[in-house]
Amino acid sequence: MKNHAYYNPENHGDYELISIGEFKLAEGGTIPNLKLAVRTLGILNEDKSNAILIPTWFSGTSKIMEDAYVGSGRALDPSKYYIVIVNQIGNGLSTSPWNADESIAKSKFPNVRIEDDVKAQHTLLTTHFGIEKLELVVGGSMGAQQTYEWAVRYPDFMKRAAPIAGYAKNTDHDFIFTRTLMDTITSDPAFKDGEYDSIDSMKAALSRHGDIWNVIGYSTEMWRKELWKQLGFENALSFSEGFTQAYFQPMDPNTLLRCAWKWQRGDVSRNTGGDLKAALGRIKCKLYCMPIDEDMFFRLADCKAEQEMIPNSEWKPIKCDWGHLGLFGMDANYNQQIDDTLNELLALDL
Repeated sequence: MKNHAYYNPENHGDYELISIGEFKLAEGGTIPNLKLAVRTLGILNEDKSNAILIPTWFSGTSKIMEDAYVGSGRALDPSKYYIVIVNQIGNGLSTSPWNADESIAKSKFPNVRIEDDVKAQHTLLTTHFGIEKLELVVGGSMGAQQTYEWAVRYPDFMKRAAPIAGYAKNTDHDFIFTRTLMDTITSDPAFKDGEYDSIDSMKAALSRHGDIWNVIGYSTEMWRKELWKQLGFENALSFSEGFTQAYFQPMDPNTLLRCAWKWQRGDVSRNTGGDLKAALGRIKCKLYCMPIDEDMFFRLADCKAEQEMIPNSEWKPIKCDWGHLGLFGMDANYNQQIDDTLNELLALDL
């Protein structure tokens, strides 16, 4: 499956594959030649002081991050900043189960942790780009998990951090939710322990996976207000099938599973022997905690409890009736709040 109909520049825009060589993982495995898919926008200034890092979320690639968050006149403006979007390990563009060396391909792909992504990104920034300081790290969902890990693991590397709709330490509730997502795939007879015959043979499983997102990825407010009409759908069923299920149907199941395993275990307290308060207390940068108010699984109360442990942080919730998947930028009001908040953060003289 070295050629994939979905994971290519035609679907995911321009990106460069950058090798950082053999990469040892926190769980003990090794990726023989780790290649990170990287999208850059803007010009790195002479003293390399205008860089912003954006990591990706579950199922997402650099394409959605660019389309939803980057642009002229926006907070993340390539005319001002050098923006580096790094696709997380295993997301389909960077080294992943479908395109990896045969020794770790498909079901043999090793388990990767959030800390592996951040270590790899640190290597990329320092050795490939020569960047030693970031103006900002900003990411949503799994990108928020990586943002927190950056702030804890490399506290002197960035001036600012903005985790959007994500946790520093994943909750038991979210772990079990993610398990249901994984079960939709692994319980299908066509899965064959990760050695499935084709993506098409997994279409029914991927559709069920999409339905779990229909249930909890959006908020009940989205369904009550019929916001799917804004995207041109005639009814809720056509939206649930034609938008959410269709989004997941072409994706590689092993890729989704490896990223889900990683998501479940996101935990910055691994840096401090399990002490979350001590881990979050290591953060030195100015941090804006930006949960989505109607998010059904990265909950406000859990995000607030973490934010209160972070020195020099501020509570900046975002109102969005779409819920967690408001991250995709369907709501102009959400986009404006994101830009206003990030502009405020970037304007701080630090």
